[in-house]
Amino acid sequence: MQKVNYQKQLDKILEKMDLVNGDSLSKPSLLLHACCGPCSSYVLEYLYKYFDITVLYYNPNIYPQEEYERRFSELKKLYESFPPALEGKVKVVEQNYDPEEFYEAVGTQENPELAKEPEKGERCRRCYEFRLRRAYEYACAGKFDYFCTTLSISPFKDAEKLNVIGEQLEKEGGPHWLPSDFKKKGGFKRSLEISEEYGMYRQDYCGCVYSKNNKNSVIIES
Repeated sequence: MQKVNYQKQLDKILEKMDLVNGDSLSKPSLLLHACCGPCSSYVLEYLYKYFDITVLYYNPNIYPQEEYERRFSELKKLYESFPPALEGKVKVVEQNYDPEEFYEAVGTQENPELAKEPEKGERCRRCYEFRLRRAYEYACAGKFDYFCTTLSISPFKDAEKLNVIGEQLEKEGGPHWLPSDFKKKGGFKRSLEISEEYGMYRQDYCGCVYSKNNKNSVIIES
């Protein structure tokens, strides 16, 4: 089966948008789930001319709480000086941090083997679905036109799984899913450049305790 090129799907959507007379009042609204500042940097740079963007920071998977707060602080700090965030008048919303919601969603207590999975496995798929559903519900309540996530910018995230989940949520009758594979077209490389330019903290593990433990075990074994 031929793989879907989600970046091309996104390009076609953007091509149809009329930017000649566009302004903040005429742009479609986008609820963008963001995992951190570095990952959202390029995505904002890429999309702010097309959408009226609200960023949703909902990441109860991040461990420990100090790490969660540091990532959110870096995100807010970037947006205070990052031209796309300022010009696009990007709004930021934080939702509650309750790690128990994450543990229940991924089911590692019932399926302990998931705790040692490498990234892109079933544990990660459940985490994607858990956070994207919250983004979808927020977008429904706010009557957004589109919803999306920055997660596909990472080479360690499965863009196909993310897009399949988004497409399934869209079928429930809410806002449109914005297909994406933001790592394409040099997106990940650009996020590294922006992080260096703004002196941003870049984490060295995905976020959850399992990714942190698995990273450390690899270092010990190597």
